[in-house]
Amino acid sequence: MSDTFKRSLEIPGVSHGGAPIPMGARVGPLLCSSGIPGVDPATGQLPSSAAEQARHAFANLRAVLAAGGATLADVAKLTVYIKDNQAREPLNAEWLACFPDPHDRPARHTLVYDLQHGMWLQLEVIAYVKADQRNATP
Repeated sequence: MSDTFKRSLEIPGVSHGGAPIPMGARVGPLLCSSGIPGVDPATGQLPSSAAEQARHAFANLRAVLAAGGATLADVAKLTVYIKDNQAREPLNAEWLACFPDPHDRPARHTLVYDLQHGMWLQLEVIAYVKADQRNATP
């Protein structure tokens, strides 16, 4: 795969409410996501609790990464939008489950944002796919 290769990334069962927006894109070694919601991909529904949404959001994050040939180890930065501070505890629980080593975590920025439609949180990721993974078909 050349470094100029570009491909949109999708996750079965998760979308942007019918908008023509991919869940992410990979351009060469760079993978960037759109907003990743805490939707349950099995039902297409957004759970009502912040904890369930956080669990699904991080599972959906892993799915976007996998669709682009990446893993959590490739994450350089995670931006998190939360509805209010009640979402911080479940967010941090999932964060620590995904990135338990305090010396090997990506950068993270968390913003309080007026999320709509019952959404507690949303993730955006930037990942760098290592050279040995670039030839794998994403």
